[in-house]
Amino acid sequence: MLTFIVSSTELYEKLQQLNKVVPSKSTLPILGNFLFELNNNTLTLTATDTSNTITTQLQLQNVEGTGSICIDAKKLIDIIKEFGEQPITFNINEENKNIEITTQNGKYTLVGYDHNDFPQLPTLKKDANRFIISGEALLAGIQKTFFAIANDNLRPIMNGIYFDISPTEINFVSTDAHKLVRYKRFDVKVDFTNSFILSQKSAALLKTMIDKNTAEVHVSFDKQNAHFEVNDTHLICRLIEGVYPAYNSVIPVDNPNKLTIDRVEFMNSIKRVSIFSNPATNLVRLQLNANQITVSAQDYDLATSGIEVLPCSYEGKNMDIGFKSSFLHEILANHTSTNIIMELSDPTRAGLVLAADEDHTIEHTLMLIMPMKINTE
Repeated sequence: MLTFIVSSTELYEKLQQLNKVVPSKSTLPILGNFLFELNNNTLTLTATDTSNTITTQLQLQNVEGTGSICIDAKKLIDIIKEFGEQPITFNINEENKNIEITTQNGKYTLVGYDHNDFPQLPTLKKDANRFIISGEALLAGIQKTFFAIANDNLRPIMNGIYFDISPTEINFVSTDAHKLVRYKRFDVKVDFTNSFILSQKSAALLKTMIDKNTAEVHVSFDKQNAHFEVNDTHLICRLIEGVYPAYNSVIPVDNPNKLTIDRVEFMNSIKRVSIFSNPATNLVRLQLNANQITVSAQDYDLATSGIEVLPCSYEGKNMDIGFKSSFLHEILANHTSTNIIMELSDPTRAGLVLAADEDHTIEHTLMLIMPMKINTE
């Protein structure tokens, strides 16, 4: 018999975090369960979809027994969320798998499942690479690259964030062939050169585990798996295997034409004007000269158009260039600086969108967007 008392609120918060990894449908019914492991005064909770595993712990005061059991995730979440803050008591019979939950006003009985049916946690090899990164740096790397992750069944290596790590910097990279993000951090100290590709789902789960106030995240990885330790919560995830494209080779280096403009003002203008673009192309046209930018869009089929003129600083030859408005809006929305710099070479080559007010001793954000032909409409 296992017995323990736990705060309903604390347990619910932990289960909510774990529930993000529980698959809604699976050929393995056991994956719809939480694994409860009681050892001394520590309750370890685990959930997995076989590719991603989250474990977390609660320290308890009133505990009897040591053992493990699986409990239906949906049913337990539905029960616990209705209790409000109060101590609740679990009495678990490991032989017949009966689970009795006692509260201030009631008693509830569930049937658990054998913990031996729960998948084994993956383990990293002894020679795994390890490093420590601040929560702020890791969160920024994920947030700035997440939107540009591809969804490509033919090239699964594109469906994640590429961590390119060296002793001088760590690069977070994502691309869907239409846009590319490379976010550099120079304040992460490692003594090796290596890389891995974190899947989109793993990145989404990790993003929920950290915030800017997270002091540090312990990261370890080998060729198959990565392990992220955030306080008392661990994420173990299967990595995407393969060779990531040589991303630096597609970033143009000779871009003599430079536009500096207020990011939010530019972004809002793109959003307004794009309403009048052709739905098939979503094209917006940028006409650049020394002190202003003209943002325009037309739908010849409906005879509608929108045009705005914004002040800016522009150094270079007058240029007329087109972009898919949704891609350009995404890039501007995922920058965080007050002003951005667009570096351009000509209307047929990719444009770079950079932060104008970053501290480049700590970070450097580069976003790339492919242009569109203006005569496509």
